[in-house]
Amino acid sequence: MNPTGVARKALLGDLLIEKGLITPEQRDEALAASRESGHRLGEVLVERGFLTSEDVSRALAERGGLPYFRLRKGLVDPRIVKILPREKAELHEVLPLFRVHDKLTLAISDPNKIFILDVIYKLTGCEIQPVVALRADILRMIDEVYVDGEVPMEEFISDLDDSDLELVSVDTSAGFEDIAQMAGDSPTISLVNHVILKAMKERASDIHIEPERSFLRVRFRIDGMLYEVMRHRIELHAPVISRLKLMANVDIAERRLPQDGRIQVLAQGRTVDLRFSSLPGVIGEKVVLRVLDRERGVLGPEELGFRAGTLGAFRSLLRRPHGLVLVTGPTGSGKTTTLYAGLRELNSLEKNIVTIEDPVEYQFEIINQNQVKDEIGLTFARLLRHTLRQDPDVLMVGEIRDSETAQIAVQAALTGHLVLSTMHTNDAAGSITRLLEIGIEPYLLAPSLIGVIAQRLVRTICPDCATSYHATETERNALEASDRPTLKLTRGRGCASCFDSGYRGRLGIYELLTVDRELRELLLGNPTLDEVRQHQERHEHPTLRHEAIRRVLEGKTTLEEISRAVIIE
Repeated sequence: MNPTGVARKALLGDLLIEKGLITPEQRDEALAASRESGHRLGEVLVERGFLTSEDVSRALAERGGLPYFRLRKGLVDPRIVKILPREKAELHEVLPLFRVHDKLTLAISDPNKIFILDVIYKLTGCEIQPVVALRADILRMIDEVYVDGEVPMEEFISDLDDSDLELVSVDTSAGFEDIAQMAGDSPTISLVNHVILKAMKERASDIHIEPERSFLRVRFRIDGMLYEVMRHRIELHAPVISRLKLMANVDIAERRLPQDGRIQVLAQGRTVDLRFSSLPGVIGEKVVLRVLDRERGVLGPEELGFRAGTLGAFRSLLRRPHGLVLVTGPTGSGKTTTLYAGLRELNSLEKNIVTIEDPVEYQFEIINQNQVKDEIGLTFARLLRHTLRQDPDVLMVGEIRDSETAQIAVQAALTGHLVLSTMHTNDAAGSITRLLEIGIEPYLLAPSLIGVIAQRLVRTICPDCATSYHATETERNALEASDRPTLKLTRGRGCASCFDSGYRGRLGIYELLTVDRELRELLLGNPTLDEVRQHQERHEHPTLRHEAIRRVLEGKTTLEEISRAVIIE
């Protein structure tokens, strides 16, 4: 072996030692084995279990000053891969990712093979921007993307059995046979069934079926983020949409107007509701299915992720005979889930519980649930006014949207009812001042409001790829831990079970503000937002910011994730 090759390997070994990934003894042992076998140092380190292939690839990328990529489907432009023949990609173990003007970003497994860049330049005529990726990932992605730019249906459905999904009810009125024939009979029906089953398996909350000019794309929303899971030829778009419209009992001939419907299926031994929504677009109709899994969706308060003290305070509010409890936060922060958890806690034969929702997402036994229908004048305020004549003990109002609904909810709380509702504000203090701003008199709000919960949802670190690292000075300052120089944090490296995101599952971050005597007296004086927040600080009520930081320090989530959901100044 030539001295130059030995020097390169020694430099890699030194870098791995500096990063704390191997010891000098392990490097020397691997170097000796490398000289004997002729294998590269990195290969020997992996064979002996000192490192993973990803550790070596990351180090090679760092030594060469190149980015390291975790390959996934969304990184690859299917229109660009054909710029390089498949046999050449397999021969050189490279993969074209995307092109900007004349610069082609190319995934390579070995940065030492500089000659490959010249070869690819001559084949494509593009300036090459190399990035480093795992050899196994490159070969796997070559198999996936060199199939006309689509995920093979057989691969997508290979681990699912569509006999486990049954449509509970469908309108079999005139034209059913013709519709079924247009939808392609069993291939289309099988594909739709498998998409639904796959969404349930991956814990998706929404299924997006959307046309592009040359293909049909399917995306799942998992833990609040969208991931592409399949793309297929555009010819499947019309029959798939027709099949879904048939299942949702909407007009399949109507392609110009949005439509809403509901599908109920029996899957894996449980009933699942799918809320259907279609929207005409320039290219064609897009359909979104909201997955409402009754068994998985209705949680108890103890399953929401409340800290012990906050959970006790929340349950204490639910035991109050009357008063107004608000849950606040942006869209998608889990407010309805928290309200449903409260209803589950309260539900019993001894209580008359009435809900006003838009829409009704999960159905309960015993509880009387009502759907808002604005198009016929059945608004939140009108329904709320009439339900007060139904002798309710507990009222759940899906959302306080206007002054009229707020006035009626406050009056209901004052006249002996426990009222649960939501608002769209940034924090607990903001919801109090919002009610005052929309016209609720302080002398009515003070005795009626008993508590406000502000919340956010953050993704939790994937347990399958979690790893610890030393926090930087910037991170320690952001987490108010500048006095902890050895602070270790946790993050996910990305793996197959989390779509290479590093996150799997979600956790609630809660701020609970209970209305005590001092705050009630403050409300009578029509306080400003700053005055309410100063009250929180004086009484050391935990804020969203402090709760989010605590979850990072516990190793549940990351600073990047809480910065996305909560303002961290």
